[in-house]
Amino acid sequence: MVSQRLQKGHFHTLYFDLRHNPEKFQGYCRMSVATFDILLASLRSGLTFQDTTMRRSISPEERLLLTLRFLATGNSFASLHYEYLLGISTISGIVCNTCQLIWQRLREAVMPTPTADDWLRIADGFYQSSQFPNCIGALDGKHIRVKKPPHSGSQYFNFRQCFSIVLLALVDSNYRFIIVDIGAYGSTAAVHIFCSSRMGERFRANQLALPEPRRLPGSSASAAPFVIVADEGFALSPHVMRAFPRRDLDDRKRIFNYRLSRARRYVECAFGILSNKWRVFMSSLQMSPQNATLVIQACVILHNFTRIHDVPSEPEVAPFPTTTSVGLDHNPQGRPGSAGLAVRELFADYFISPEGALSWQLNSICGTWR
Repeated sequence: MVSQRLQKGHFHTLYFDLRHNPEKFQGYCRMSVATFDILLASLRSGLTFQDTTMRRSISPEERLLLTLRFLATGNSFASLHYEYLLGISTISGIVCNTCQLIWQRLREAVMPTPTADDWLRIADGFYQSSQFPNCIGALDGKHIRVKKPPHSGSQYFNFRQCFSIVLLALVDSNYRFIIVDIGAYGSTAAVHIFCSSRMGERFRANQLALPEPRRLPGSSASAAPFVIVADEGFALSPHVMRAFPRRDLDDRKRIFNYRLSRARRYVECAFGILSNKWRVFMSSLQMSPQNATLVIQACVILHNFTRIHDVPSEPEVAPFPTTTSVGLDHNPQGRPGSAGLAVRELFADYFISPEGALSWQLNSICGTWR
């Protein structure tokens, strides 16, 4: 069968026809023809190998198309073997190498380290879209199911009764990933993942060029720091806001929780868009955690890349994937520090003030968190 690849393989029978049918190409690769060409141009030198006297090398176009098809469908390497008429080990090597190349070549272009001006732009985006001022990102984690690694015990076994590694992500109001941390054990609680991650370390060491605190719009109160919004699985701190506990809530606290949830939904929707476009996440990744990390890295980069170069065709608020693969364990956290409590109180007071209140917020909280 493999010897008939040039005559019957999917690449040689479909690729050129797909390029003349943009709608079918979009469905096959999850990106437009123009975006595919831009991506191929960025990766071509790393996907080009020398022909030998024994065989012709696999073209960059075929390597990229094969990888995108794997990411778009989650088909097994054995299934792709019958479609592309390449060896299973060859397909595995191509997918892993191409994913690694996507991360190395495009990370700085589509997910650069934010500068102070970038943080201000992100904050303006959140204020315009969700009316949460001084917000520089929505933070959450997603469990990516993987095959149980040999001799790993319960390290990867999460509270949803499956094996996983964690994608921890900070997302802007355009559903793009700002910073990600990939590879934590599925058994680890969210707060510990964030604290031990490179992202968390840089936040604590003030190495992310955050802007100086500024007053909330229209307010004469003291300046508020720039914050990220997260759920109850993360610890409250001066730069991380989470909701008030769901007990003894008055309207002031309910309004704060409502306003925070409006901003936090962007990370949940980003995970939904990611999984709906790259359906490799709809099932367990049958590979080692190291190779699974390469796949996740590539999908994160391709998510940002297609949102930059393609007009999104999916709804902006994408439906959530199945609950077996989303979210982190909401383990109870210790008592938050006084600095974090003070910042949360500052935002809560602002959201019920004439300068910060929304006309519909009281109606929106009726019947919630009671």
